[in-house]
Amino acid sequence: MTKVMLTCGDYQFFARLEEEKAPRTCAIFKKMLPIEDRLIHVRWSGEGMWIPMGDTRWEGLDFENHTSYPSKGELLIYPGGISEMEMILAYGGVSFASKVGQLAGNHVLTITEGLDQLYELGRKTLYEGAQNIRIELAED
Repeated sequence: MTKVMLTCGDYQFFARLEEEKAPRTCAIFKKMLPIEDRLIHVRWSGEGMWIPMGDTRWEGLDFENHTSYPSKGELLIYPGGISEMEMILAYGGVSFASKVGQLAGNHVLTITEGLDQLYELGRKTLYEGAQNIRIELAED
């Protein structure tokens, strides 16, 4: 099992990659690491935070293990298409959408440690604005 660490300000989370359910997406995701960006509160999807990736496209990234309804602590990657490529991290109820309508993203990782802090981070992002985030492989 591959572990990933997400650091956002004073918050730290550990997650597992969903390599059995999304092997191609996880392989591409690992090549993207480390990711340093800003986490922004979603506009249309509910209790989630996202990293917009604009016109970025990763060769071979297509739909796999995709859903429109991630559970708390699940991170999805939308490969792009009718909307920009993006990642969305659910901290509560999410119905993944954009200005063009319903979207589905690949469930690539699930937070396994620190989940109790995720709602607090989500509310901070909502009320205080974008938060810096770093996503990297965790050392065992």
